[in-house]
Amino acid sequence: MNNKAKSKYRIAVGVLFFLQGLAFSSWASRIPSVQERLHLSETELGLVLFALPFGLMVSLPFAAWLITRFGSRKVVFLASIAYLFILIFIGFSTTISKLTVALFAFGLFGNMVNIAVNTQAVNVEALYNKAIMASFHGLWSLAGFCGAALGTLMSGLEIAPSYHFLIIALFSILILTIYSRNTVQSDIGGATDKKFVLPDKSLLHLGLIAFFSLICEGAMFDWSGVYFKKVVMAKDNWIGMGYTVFMCTMAGGRFFADRLVTNFGLKRILQVNGVLTAFGLLLAVVFPTLTFALVGFFLVGFGVSSIVPLIYSAAGKSKKVSPGIAIATVSTIGFVGFLIGPPLIGIIAGAFNLRVSFILIAAMSLCVTLLSAFIKED
Repeated sequence: MNNKAKSKYRIAVGVLFFLQGLAFSSWASRIPSVQERLHLSETELGLVLFALPFGLMVSLPFAAWLITRFGSRKVVFLASIAYLFILIFIGFSTTISKLTVALFAFGLFGNMVNIAVNTQAVNVEALYNKAIMASFHGLWSLAGFCGAALGTLMSGLEIAPSYHFLIIALFSILILTIYSRNTVQSDIGGATDKKFVLPDKSLLHLGLIAFFSLICEGAMFDWSGVYFKKVVMAKDNWIGMGYTVFMCTMAGGRFFADRLVTNFGLKRILQVNGVLTAFGLLLAVVFPTLTFALVGFFLVGFGVSSIVPLIYSAAGKSKKVSPGIAIATVSTIGFVGFLIGPPLIGIIAGAFNLRVSFILIAAMSLCVTLLSAFIKED
């Protein structure tokens, strides 16, 4: 296959990653507006928001079966259309019950898109015969920045979430329709007739690496601002800087990861990433000043940036099951870590303090390094 044809597939899949990130970040950026419009307390909002990860977990085996049965190309297109229409429904939800149902469906179809688009990325990576998975995830992160910035603008202009989400959805559906025709038609090797399988030793190993990495990632998403406020004692206008620095380096690191893996190998990069994450967290704990904490969070962003994309790429090369099932298996194990990370921080902080919690998360990130030592590379 010539380079022009391969570029066509790469651009199309990159666009799909960007559109999914844009849709999700558009919703996330307007959560305060939705809370205010429905007059939700923090407790009510927390309970409603739980519907999204619940929908995601429910869809995991179902998504794998659909991709195995119909192929990632059909699933990613249809699930993306559904995902975008549900975004509109979220914007127009006028009651708690409607919003809860919408968020459940948003999580369900969002995960279908996630597994299908990552399967497409594995297909394109096979065509290039080199690591390119992390760059796709970099586009998702870049879309997150764009969606957050646009959400801030819409809020400033006092445009209701309903019209904001309608604009995003219609724009995305147009772009999706144009580029989805250039996705890879047939998923690559490893497919079997099995629809549901228990993870083999190699997939379980990759899933555990994702599990420990996503514990760290989830903790940073939910607790970075609190850490800067209560431990670093940052001024109000600097409280969000830890999260911002973390997100910037996490996004940027994904655009460099593929080249690093090509030059140094998967095992070594994962080991270094685990050490970087642990060192960054410990730096912020031992020296809880603004400068050291920012440097620490900077390192944590680079550390976690490429672990999950590289693990998805490795899982997609499984010789025993199809890429869709392999990615769903690893995603299931990893997502458990993403869910338990934030509450684990809170429990440990309640029993001791927030700095002790971050030391525990640093220990979790070192598990990435230890487990990566046993990866067998081709």
